[in-house]
Amino acid sequence: KEECKALLDALNKVTACYRHMVLTIGGTSDSQNLREELKKTRQKAQELAVANRNKLTTVLKDKTVSKEDKAEFERLWVIFSTCLEILEIDMRRALELGHEFPLNVPKKHLIQTGMSGGTSGVAARAMSVQNMKYEAEHNIDVVDLKDLENEINQVGEMMYEMEMKVNVPQWTVEAKQDPGAELKSTISVGASSIGMISVEENKSFCDINKVLAGIIFSAVLIIAIVLAVCVVKLS
Repeated sequence: KEECKALLDALNKVTACYRHMVLTIGGTSDSQNLREELKKTRQKAQELAVANRNKLTTVLKDKTVSKEDKAEFERLWVIFSTCLEILEIDMRRALELGHEFPLNVPKKHLIQTGMSGGTSGVAARAMSVQNMKYEAEHNIDVVDLKDLENEINQVGEMMYEMEMKVNVPQWTVEAKQDPGAELKSTISVGASSIGMISVEENKSFCDINKVLAGIIFSAVLIIAIVLAVCVVKLS
């Protein structure tokens, strides 16, 4: 069970990293290095996806697993399926943006997002690699788009095979926590204490602003009524 959770956590982190980098395609930080990072990150995500699928499929097919453990593995299966769907969506988005903003056409304007700098730090953390080397050819964006199309089809086939091998309807799986419960956990208390204080301060500040706005509006309304009465009397 712990091994499945560790594999799923790794897939979740790499998938999130891939989404972060996909959003920079066509931006001011887009480069050949970014395209290589995208390629390595999505390949790592697919490797983790295969490992997750094999592990969870084997366990869920095992009839000797207890009812409680099976319910937990089914919950992990639903989370895994969701991660895979997100990965496929981001891969399709990367394919579309790659066609829209090819690196080999310098005259095509890139999206001016205001962001600058590299993304190797994010990719390295997700890939557990300190120094990433880029040995790709100059036309990596052209060659890689063809590979990306094939990989999207592979992910789609994997999702279809999963549904055929293991039937776990998502609506039958119950969550272990209430929505937003993780935000109240003791782990996040320390990290979010400053944010909570600032929220309270902003709330009180907003309340004061509302009172002042009400007073000003009332004063303006009274002045308008007085002026209207004076105009009527003069006429």
